[in-house]
Amino acid sequence: MKPLFRSHQQRRFKNTLITLLLLCVFIALANLSTRYSSQSDISNNASNTLSTATLDLLSSLPDPITITAYIKQGLPIRAQIGQLVDRYKRSKANLSLVFIDPDLQPEKTREFNIGPEGIILVEYQEHLEKLNYIDESSLTNALLQLASTQQHWLSFLSGHGERSPSGTANFDLGLFAKALTRRNIKAQTLNLAVIPAIPDNSSLLVISTPTSPLLADEWAVIKRYLDNGDNLLLLTDPNNLFLSSLQDYLGIQTLPGVIVDNDTKLKGINDPRFVVASHYPTHAMSLGFQATSVFPITTALTIIPNSQFKAEPLLRSSINSWTETGAISGKIRYDANSQEHLGPLTFAYALTRTTAKNNEQRIIVMGDGDFLSNAYLGHVGNSELGLRMISWLSHDSHFLTIPAKKAVDQHLILSQTTVSLMGFGFLIAIPLLLISCGFFIWRMRKSR
Repeated sequence: MKPLFRSHQQRRFKNTLITLLLLCVFIALANLSTRYSSQSDISNNASNTLSTATLDLLSSLPDPITITAYIKQGLPIRAQIGQLVDRYKRSKANLSLVFIDPDLQPEKTREFNIGPEGIILVEYQEHLEKLNYIDESSLTNALLQLASTQQHWLSFLSGHGERSPSGTANFDLGLFAKALTRRNIKAQTLNLAVIPAIPDNSSLLVISTPTSPLLADEWAVIKRYLDNGDNLLLLTDPNNLFLSSLQDYLGIQTLPGVIVDNDTKLKGINDPRFVVASHYPTHAMSLGFQATSVFPITTALTIIPNSQFKAEPLLRSSINSWTETGAISGKIRYDANSQEHLGPLTFAYALTRTTAKNNEQRIIVMGDGDFLSNAYLGHVGNSELGLRMISWLSHDSHFLTIPAKKAVDQHLILSQTTVSLMGFGFLIAIPLLLISCGFFIWRMRKSR
């Protein structure tokens, strides 16, 4: 009996030891799982994996990245943003995401013009980029812009009642100038009556709706600047009479009247003079841009035949718009017997030409000078649209084309014959088969 008892004790000791070893292994694995993670994307088109361009960009950014999402609590978009940023965190450990309810920080809401839809701020090396819409393409290109260390200077023409980049009035461009500063772009005013030359360090001249005529000497300086192949952003308004010489030089004409759009009512705007753009013609400036932009009082533009510039439309009104030349009050309608024109109407053009230095000269002419003003800059995508214009004009439009990854085979397409056979099978054949089986079982049991 003693050998049998000893053998039983040895077996129990052995089983206990194996159990303890297994527990130690499981505890060690659990501890390692909290420190290290491993994931595998088994989707058909790698829809849960960042593109190679994004991964290469993240590896080239050594400093921390902070993403602050001013989104109200309880909104499902918080979870979507978190899932996207988690993919970035896997490749960049010093990337952080913070959610803030804008209602709890009213001072930040005023500073960044945060609307009810919220915004996302991306910060890198003390520079900020604002996003109204976030996906891999928009976030990666925001990081690309922030990583650019090249500083640009913009010259804003002054002395004729133009909108000031340092002004705080509703019609000024002070908030837009602050947005430029966060992107490492400096704004300076330029009075050609005092300094009759455009600085060499200026990558772009901005002329924003002057309210008095330019002097002949000032126009001569601007003409030499353009003849030299330099870049220009021209913002005009309906019935502005002080830019006719410049518009003739550029081959641009303004149509009489103000654009009115019946589609604005569908967007909750009661003023028909507001033009809302959510679809943009194909152009490098608007590539990947999906936000809606709002334009308060806009004039339509047209190209003069035989212009020396290649003109491409940037912004258009809807098919339900027209140029209203009469008073905008009460019920208005298109008058075919007047100078009014039916939509869609182009109110922004990108002009380009090859200079003698074999460089591409870039010019944008906008039929609205209000959309970048302090009063309207916070409207959805206005700020981002303005920044994209500046980047394209400054030849600093770094943009990565990242195709959207869509799941395949989301739709099942069946022929009419297949649908009929499935309907016959589920509605008739299968019920008859079940009834027959039940009847057969009943007969078998009754015959016993």
